[in-house]
Amino acid sequence: MLDSVALMLSILLLAATAFGADDKQGKHDPAPPNNADVPKLSVEEFDKKRQEKDAVVLDVRTPEEFKAGHVPGAMNLDIGDKDFDKKLASLDKNKTYLVHCARGGRSARATAEMRSKFDKLYDFSGGFSAWQKAGKPVEK
Repeated sequence: MLDSVALMLSILLLAATAFGADDKQGKHDPAPPNNADVPKLSVEEFDKKRQEKDAVVLDVRTPEEFKAGHVPGAMNLDIGDKDFDKKLASLDKNKTYLVHCARGGRSARATAEMRSKFDKLYDFSGGFSAWQKAGKPVEK
């Protein structure tokens, strides 16, 4: 009985990992952390909010992904950078941050780290792929 429970838990864990968000390079992002208090934005909400005066579009993808194309005016801060926390600490806490990655996994991790330090924080969970799919402008 105990073996079958352990087996079921292992299967569930494997399934959760397998269905994690893929990034542009085909790797799986770990399951997003529970940060339900960070509002999620649709493409249209994100596009409207990014035009506000104090808004900063924070792209947490790799520099290579960013150079290949990004939301106009975005700033790149790779969540995989070993100095990510230090770079976060240097950001203006009075700005509104609109965080995104390729599809949503890395931005969920980034906003989970940021939520206790930034009051005006949003997660564009559709990410850059949703932005491109909607035909929005891309800067290189």
